[in-house]
Amino acid sequence: MSADDTALSVTTGGDPLAELERRRALALRMGGEQALQKFRDSGRMNARERIAALLDEGSFREFGRITGAGSYDEKGDLIDLQPVNAIIGYGNVDGRRISVSADDYTIRAGSSEATISEKWIYAERYALTYRMPLVRLVDSAGGSVKLLRKLNATKIPGYSQWPSSDLMRTVPVVGVALGACAGLGAIKVLSSHFSVMVRAQSQVFAAGPPVVKQAYGIDVDKNALGGHEVHRRSALVHNEAEDERDALRQVRRFLSYLPRNVYRRAPHATPTDERGRIEDWLKDAVPTDRRQPYDPRRILEGVFDLGSVFEVGRHQGGSTITALARIDGHPVGVIAGDPRVSGGAMTLQSAYKFERHIQLCDTFGLPVVHFVDQPGNAIGRDAELAGTLLGAMRVGESIEDARVPWISIVVRRAFGMAGAMHAPKHYPALNHVFAWPTARWGSIPIEGGVAAAHRAEIEAAPDPLAMRRELEAYYGKLGSPFRTAERFGVVDVIDPRETRALLCDWIEDAREALDTDPRRPHAAGRE
Repeated sequence: MSADDTALSVTTGGDPLAELERRRALALRMGGEQALQKFRDSGRMNARERIAALLDEGSFREFGRITGAGSYDEKGDLIDLQPVNAIIGYGNVDGRRISVSADDYTIRAGSSEATISEKWIYAERYALTYRMPLVRLVDSAGGSVKLLRKLNATKIPGYSQWPSSDLMRTVPVVGVALGACAGLGAIKVLSSHFSVMVRAQSQVFAAGPPVVKQAYGIDVDKNALGGHEVHRRSALVHNEAEDERDALRQVRRFLSYLPRNVYRRAPHATPTDERGRIEDWLKDAVPTDRRQPYDPRRILEGVFDLGSVFEVGRHQGGSTITALARIDGHPVGVIAGDPRVSGGAMTLQSAYKFERHIQLCDTFGLPVVHFVDQPGNAIGRDAELAGTLLGAMRVGESIEDARVPWISIVVRRAFGMAGAMHAPKHYPALNHVFAWPTARWGSIPIEGGVAAAHRAEIEAAPDPLAMRRELEAYYGKLGSPFRTAERFGVVDVIDPRETRALLCDWIEDAREALDTDPRRPHAAGRE
């Protein structure tokens, strides 16, 4: 026992304030100096350091500071206190109040079975009751069979007081994976509107390698089982971070776009960009040669407020880009096609990503800006085995269920079933669709359509390639966006350089529509 520990073990002589301070000091030891040093040596922050890095300096108000397991002598005096491995409370992020819960891995590996569940559930109920965002800092080994010995019995799985579903309908919820997150830990990360994990440090899985080996006889590394490269493919976790501080910076940035709850409007930031800014290069941003790729992210940076684009899910479902951004200081949701991944086609993974983003925007009243470049659903045997069409159907249902203002700008392609999902179209939604001159649309892309419809003619031609190109040029003229605009099939065809000005005007009307829509819980809500 160290000198400090010896001092802490001295009786307080009946002074209640001294007893309180002693208990607080014992709790601050967390898992003990050896366990804390091991954490430091691994390059990780402990639970209290993580909370401090997330919140505004000095704003944390802790709840349940002396919760834990006390040991007493024969006189009933406290000998020691083992704190519980959940640290909870509230604090501020950029001056706005949030509820926070952090697992302390230095105590029983943050195990959900080695804690007092009422404590972390209280943080969640506090967030719901006072309608503030919730951030979970998760570093938990999950359940343990040792609970049976502790209780001398077992229990039916579940937490009856956990308001998880109500939270998701009411306040922004964020899950941060900072270590191995198994079982309940995985659920805490995934049951969120935004999740982020640290590369090569955190894992998210139903059960860890020892359980997998016992169940299936398979040896697997924890990163190979549930690390960031796995979830790039699974799309379970939205973002990945270089390190813990990067993860917490992403949390702070994500929250900056969202309201405190669904009864408030998203916060308006003081504009740092001019409404009239024009990027001349936008006129050539999408090549006229439809086989030539381009960088859609550059277009987003050129149109939205400078530096405001925050991408969500960049490494998954890459043919669809989802992001948050600002227009004249107002937060919006962003969706865009990326022709450089899978040709821009809607895959099952990109459909899931698309659907999830729509639901986020609709829940918290973020108007949606959709830059459309959609050649259609992914095709082929693998796409059919994956059930891609079912994913696309879910996207369509989510779009039609959305009740937020929506503007679509077709920059290149909108073909087939997936192309039809550029915006909600059924009353009372307004199909507010614009197009760049490079846009083309229809039931099927011209290139593939010509090859199918005129196969015999092309094969019989002296120069089949020349014939195919001649037919494509002919149909290309028929498919011009100007012909659609003649019939008011789109609101207007615009010069790409006019896009920012159009959006800056539209966002004013979008905010008014949201604030006065009686179907929305935050109608007329204040910032």
